[in-house]
Parts: sequence; C-alpha cells; structure tokens
Amino acid sequence: MSQHTPRPADPPPPAERPAAVLDDVAADLDGVRLELETTDARAMRSRVTAASAQLEDHLIPRLQSVDAPLLVVVGGSTGAGKSTIINALVGEEVTRAGAIRPTTRRPVLLHNPADAPWFEGTRILPGLSRVHPDSAPATAGPGTAGDAAGSAGPAGDDEPATELELRAQESVPEGLALLDAPDIDSVAAGNRELARQLLRAADLWLFVTTANRYADAVPWQVLTTAVERDATVAVVMNRIPDRPGVADELAGDLHDMLARHRLDPARLFRIRETAPARAGAPAAEDVAPLRDWLTALAEDQDARGAIARRTLAGSLDELADGLGALAEGVDEQDALRTHLDEEIDAAFEEARERIEQAVGDGSLLRGEVLARWQDVVGTGEIIRSLESFVGRVRDRLARSLRGEGKPAVAAQDALETGLVHVVVDETARGAERVEQSWRSETAGRVLVEGEDLARMPEGYPEEVSRAVRAWQGDVLELVRSEGADRRTKARVLSLGVNAVGVALMVVVFASTAFIPTGLEVGTGAATAIVGQKLLETIFGEDAVRRLARTARERLVERLHDLVEDRAAPFRDRLDAVPEGTAADDLREDSRALAELARRIRAEAQEAQS
Repeated sequence: MSQHTPRPADPPPPAERPAAVLDDVAADLDGVRLELETTDARAMRSRVTAASAQLEDHLIPRLQSVDAPLLVVVGGSTGAGKSTIINALVGEEVTRAGAIRPTTRRPVLLHNPADAPWFEGTRILPGLSRVHPDSAPATAGPGTAGDAAGSAGPAGDDEPATELELRAQESVPEGLALLDAPDIDSVAAGNRELARQLLRAADLWLFVTTANRYADAVPWQVLTTAVERDATVAVVMNRIPDRPGVADELAGDLHDMLARHRLDPARLFRIRETAPARAGAPAAEDVAPLRDWLTALAEDQDARGAIARRTLAGSLDELADGLGALAEGVDEQDALRTHLDEEIDAAFEEARERIEQAVGDGSLLRGEVLARWQDVVGTGEIIRSLESFVGRVRDRLARSLRGEGKPAVAAQDALETGLVHVVVDETARGAERVEQSWRSETAGRVLVEGEDLARMPEGYPEEVSRAVRAWQGDVLELVRSEGADRRTKARVLSLGVNAVGVALMVVVFASTAFIPTGLEVGTGAATAIVGQKLLETIFGEDAVRRLARTARERLVERLHDLVEDRAAPFRDRLDAVPEGTAADDLREDSRALAELARRIRAEAQEAQS
C-alpha cells in the first residue's frame, strides 16, 4: 500500500465552543443516576455507559482533531476471516488467525510509523492500555505475548480485553489505521461488548462476512446501528465459492440487502475461497481492489476529512437521540421516586389523622382514664344539676389537694399510657403499609431488600412517653401562665395545678366528640363537660377555648414529630438514592448536539464538493 506526503504528527488545537458542548455532555452523563429499578433502568444504564465511552473513544478526540488519521475498524462475525484479510492487506502476518473461539481477543491497531503520536497516548480509546509486540510480558495468559497476536485469554471469558496492541507497519499508508476488532458474535460477552465499543470509535467500518453467513441476524443488527449513525461502511464478502456464476449471484443478493438497509452497496468487495478453507490467505488479485481503495482514501485528505466529519455528525445525532431517550428514563425515575415518597406520605398521613381523631373524639376517655378522672371529680352518676355539681367538684378537689393530689397524677398517667398505645399502634400500622406497598413493585422491593424498615426502633415507645409527658408539662405551664393574676392564681392553687391541668387535658381529648347542648349525654360526655365547666369557673369561656386550642396545637405538633420519626427510615432510604442530572439538562444537551451535528455535516458536504 503506497503512502502520501507525510503530515505533521502533532494534533491541531481543539475547537473551543464545540469542545465545550461535548464537555458539558460528558459532565451531565457522568452525573446521571438511574438507581431505582424501573422496567428499562438496566438498558438506560447501558446507554449511559456506551454514550460516555463513545464520547471518550471517538467524539471528543475526533472533534478536536478532524485531520487525525482515519480509524478503520475491521469487524465481523467469528471466523469470518478478518485477521487473514488484514494480513493480506499489509503483506505479512501481523495478527494470527486461530481455530479456537473466540479468535481475535485482544484488539490490534496497525498504523504507519509516522502516525504513532496519534495512537501512543490516550487520544482515542483511553480505557485500553497500550502494549507493543516487543514489550508484552512473556507469561502466557490473557493479553500476553504467550498468545498469538490479537488473541488472549480462555474461550468463554466474559471479561473484555483491557489492552490495545499497537503495531507500526510501513505498509499501512499514513493517514489511516486498521484496527482488528473482536468478533461481534463472540462466545465471550466481554468480547462482544468490546467489539461494539471499537465500532463506536470507528471513522470507517470495514465489515467482513462470509458467503454462507452474510444473512445472519447479528451482523445486520450491528450494521443497522451504522446506518443510524450515518457511518461510512465498506463490506467484504469473504470465502465466496470459486464456481462460475456463484460470486455474481451471492454479491447481487448481498448488494440488494445492503440497499434495503440503506447502506452504500458501491463499497462491496468480494474475496474468493481458498484452500484450505479457513487457513488459506486470500488471493492477491482479490484483495487488490480493497487495498487500492484504502490507499486512495489515505492519499485524499479531503475525502478522509469528509468521512471523518460525516461519521462524527452521524454519531452526534445518534447521541442526541440517545440523550432524549435518556431524559425520558430520568423522568421515569423522578416519577417513581415521587410515587414512593407519596406512599410514605399517604401511609403516615393516615396514621396522623387516626391519632388526631383518637385525641379529639373522646375515645381515650374510657376505661382506666375515665376511672382515674372520676377519682378526681367524683362523677359516678349522671349529672342532675351541673352548676351545683361543679361546686361539689371544687370542694372535692380542694380536699384531694390536701392528700397531695394523687388522683390527678394517676389520671395524668392513665392519659399518657392510653395516648402512647395509640401512637405506637398507628405508626406501626403506617410503617407496615409503606413496606407492603413498596414490596409490591420492583423498585420498592430493591429498596427494602435486606432491611426491616417497618421494625419499631428500639426505645420508640419510651420516646413517645417522653413526648407525651413533655406535652403534659406544657399544659401545666399553660395553666400556671393563665393563672398569673392574683384572683385566678388563688383559684388554681385552691384546686391544685395538676387537677386543673388534667381537666384541660380532658377537654382537649374531647374537643371534637361532644356538643354540650343538652342533658342526654353519657358518662364520657359528662366527663368532658365537667372539665370544661370547671375550667370556665376558673378562667372564663374565652380563656378556656384559647387554652384548649393552644394545648391541642402543641400536642398535634409533638405527635407529628413522633409520626415523622417512624417515617424517617423510609425517607432516609429513598433519600439515599442519588438523583443526579436533571432530565431538562439532558434535553438541552440533546439540542446542542443536534445543532453541532448539523454544522459538522455542512462542513462535510462542503469538503466533498
């Protein structure tokens, strides 16, 4: 293969604004987080990985160095004869074909010695370390000199190669490099992915198939991605039976298939089968058209630039479309996060409502609480004359004060115990509802996997008790503050702060249950009414309403905090899932890439004209 006039090896300086676009895209891709398990989360994560790799492997370096040598990636199905064709092109065995599958395992890049600076560093394919045939370690194993060139590792190994073997060849024309890629249908998953990565980095695809495998599904799936990327593709049909009329018939069928897939059928090369079938080198006259085409391309800087720009523009368009789809995936993640958060809100809001209902509907003024309150006020019978009864209550409270107010303290304790049970039970019910809801869908199951988020935290009942006692302290302080003037203070002290405080608590716990408009009320109603009337004789109606409202608000505030404590493990688990780049940022990146692709495509058309 002939050479054209050498060019300077140093890459030209990068374009400022286009490079900034790709830098922004790279940063946003790096910030994408798709950690909630949706139906397509795994595919979206793979899309992010592939897009980031394409930026590093091809888009950024090509945009910065449009005139760098064209990277021609030779790919195809396993055993298609890629290595033997490359050897025939350069005139010596530089990458050994083998019978063991997979054959090509470590990619080999052939370049002219003058183009070495373009490939020695990490300008392209930065994730692959560079090795040379004379510097590879002697120990046999994956990617070592103990293997044939271009092959390494045991068959079936799912780990992709991490090395790129560089070979300087005088027979490779300056301005063009050949990269022998692993098989696209390799039995090793890692090799299959590496093959696709290398093809994404290509400026020009040289796709090798055979006469008996050219219609296989896998090659056409890969070629379809080339069409979507508007990549320049040349196709080699290898091992065509050397019988009259067969080559024309098969080439015609492949020609039609290429046209149906919107690939340029003018770049179709035919190579006859030689004996033995798998090991024989192609005939020189069969390889000559392909060698001549590559040589002419290497010598035509404008043609190379047009191909580089066309593939670059197509790759940018493909990436722009991918970012649009990725933005939808981020939207789905956001919607799922909102849904899971709403499940927490709904469950614990119901718990709050049920607790508040229990606080205000009089349900706590039963059993032990009612008995202890009756010990305080002596209400064992239905009230006949409320005003005279309140007088008797005052007398009884005064007497109980001399007994150190033990009935009032017992009533406080009973109220505390009842409220603690309600809070503990309802928050437990809320936690179980959230966990049940989360486990009903994939993302939620993953979040709670190995966790018992509904389990009651150690010491939670004691925390509830402390909060209730603190509220009771608030109530007693309200009573003291309201009874600050001399006359009211005397009344409060004559009855006892604890007893008056219990009366206010009783009123709070019955604030939505009873309407004292008649005498057809039961014992629970009588309990609340006695407390309210008692307080009114001390503070007055307006003051009692204000005191009850303030006491209830403070209780509700403390109860909300307790409920939120039980919701916290779920919120913490959800908050631990990072949100990352916003969907709108990805859409903006997509628009910027599409505009950049339009400009570069215009440059390519201008170069061709």
